[in-house]
Amino acid sequence: MTATTSAPSVSWFRNSTSVRAVTGSVCRWERRAGLSTLGVLAPSLAARWLARSFLTPPRHRALPPERDALAAADGFVLPFGRGLLRAWRWGEGPAVLLVHGWGGRGGQLMALAAPILRAGCAVVTFDGPAHGSSTGRTASVRDFARAVAAVAERVGARAAIAHSMGAPAVALALAGGLSLDAAVFVAPPLSPIPFLDRLFDAVRAPGAVRERARARLERRIGAALADLDLGRSASAMRTPLLVIHDRADREVPWASGAAIASSWPGAELLTTEGLGHRRILASREVSEQATGFVVRHLTRCACGRLASEAVAGEPACSTCAIEQELFRRGLRRPPLSVAAARPAGSLSPRCTRTHP
Repeated sequence: MTATTSAPSVSWFRNSTSVRAVTGSVCRWERRAGLSTLGVLAPSLAARWLARSFLTPPRHRALPPERDALAAADGFVLPFGRGLLRAWRWGEGPAVLLVHGWGGRGGQLMALAAPILRAGCAVVTFDGPAHGSSTGRTASVRDFARAVAAVAERVGARAAIAHSMGAPAVALALAGGLSLDAAVFVAPPLSPIPFLDRLFDAVRAPGAVRERARARLERRIGAALADLDLGRSASAMRTPLLVIHDRADREVPWASGAAIASSWPGAELLTTEGLGHRRILASREVSEQATGFVVRHLTRCACGRLASEAVAGEPACSTCAIEQELFRRGLRRPPLSVAAARPAGSLSPRCTRTHP
């Protein structure tokens, strides 16, 4: 599936999830020269500095529209390791989780929220570990995956829309047991290795230092970097997936998203033109396509409405859940949706899992 969308004009929208943040703070010639000298005199120290630089995201202050949107939400805090995650929720209904990328923050994804709320879903976002107003100084994609799983469990998320590095974090959470009805990846990277190599090249790190830095990173992350390649794990995925990627993305190549979509069973690929890696988040067409895909795959109650919870192990919308609870207490007759779905001779109401 391919579509062409024009670049939106949103004066306040800026993106800090750009993977250029990985190298932006270490590219000055003074640091290149210093690291080159350090790499000769003390390669272990140079490797340690590089590994920590790769795991240290930049922090950016929320823009006024973001702060206004967050102030209108129901904010909450989750314990996470030795720190805290800051999160926000808007609306009622099945929860759709918005996951930002490296150096980003939850509030900058609010352009995606409006159509989700109009569709009758709740929107939940959070600041990742060591990002925004959450605690921490360093983070990895596996830390992000654990955060995704923690927030999703807290709110009962049924779908996720993730940008940039947020996408492999959601994929790792799925591989770890997270269950979702649908996922949308916007400009997803295939592997962290090209970005690490970009950092190495930016500071002209010697070969021995590169090897030590990579080994240190893999110990910190708890996995070989090659094992984090989505091309290797995508074939085992079963969650319906839509990949949205701009052909002119200069931060994460379009080929990365295309490779993920081709490896993930049943995945769809939506290609845009002229939006790049950042403006794609502000595109109305992109947000509508992402919302439409999610809503089509969300589990529904027997009455046809979107299910927001489970009652007696079966999906139910909030209205039917209340009616079933009242019936259970003997306060009223069962709702029509429950009566229609109940098999003959059954003494308890039951909903059936259906999809649009």
